[in-house]
Amino acid sequence: MKDKRILFVSSEVVPYLPETELSKTAFASAKNAHSKGVQTRIFMPRYGVINERRHQLHEVIRLSGMNLVVNDIDMPLIIKVASIPKERMQVYFIDNEEYFKRKAVFTDEDDELFEDNDERAIFFAKGVVETVKKLNWAPDVIHIHGWMASLLPLYLKEFYKEEPLFTESKIVTSLYKNGFEGELNSDLAEKVQFDLNNPEKIKTIQTPNHNNILKSAIENSDAIIHGSETIDEDLASFIEKQEKPVLEYQEENLKEAYLNFYAELIAAN
Repeated sequence: MKDKRILFVSSEVVPYLPETELSKTAFASAKNAHSKGVQTRIFMPRYGVINERRHQLHEVIRLSGMNLVVNDIDMPLIIKVASIPKERMQVYFIDNEEYFKRKAVFTDEDDELFEDNDERAIFFAKGVVETVKKLNWAPDVIHIHGWMASLLPLYLKEFYKEEPLFTESKIVTSLYKNGFEGELNSDLAEKVQFDLNNPEKIKTIQTPNHNNILKSAIENSDAIIHGSETIDEDLASFIEKQEKPVLEYQEENLKEAYLNFYAELIAAN
């Protein structure tokens, strides 16, 4: 795997957000790959709770400045970057004043999901791809962690399917037991349809609950990893029907198991 390229895209990453199984695993998988000579890039949203001064985030002017269309509205894309101390790993932050300035992550002070979480997820997915295009950095593997990143596989397979930078990329989605109750905005499928213009591809997210968003990611990924020891039974059953490579939960052997899994996917090209 030395000198291969892996793009890690996560809803959460330590040390920028509190430690959870997801945020720790996303960081560990990137750190482990980096330590073995793999070229890595990490992308996450720039939530307003992230302390920019403490973590030394700075805007990258040459990457910022474009507008992304979300629900037929132009939304400015701001790219910030930081380096994880001691690791020499760069983290790219997708930012927008409207979507990510608020001092919260997914829910408001009443623990209710933000009404625009659907648009935030669309913006994040498109922002990641457009930034990687500007970097002209073709990843061998794209590893997805967390539901906020889970529209990316659909966008890569459909909206960006003609983009040569990603034609050889293998998409891996990790599933975790954490999720959210209820549903995102009921217009999510319609907003995605505005980009894709393919009704068949949005059937899974017509009811935009946590499991269906992850099912869309599973459908459009090349392989799946169990990031938690137990995952939702409905998702587990759905995975079995996909006939795709699956890596079971790794409690102690994450480092070698993930690298071997990536290598097998790349070799299958």
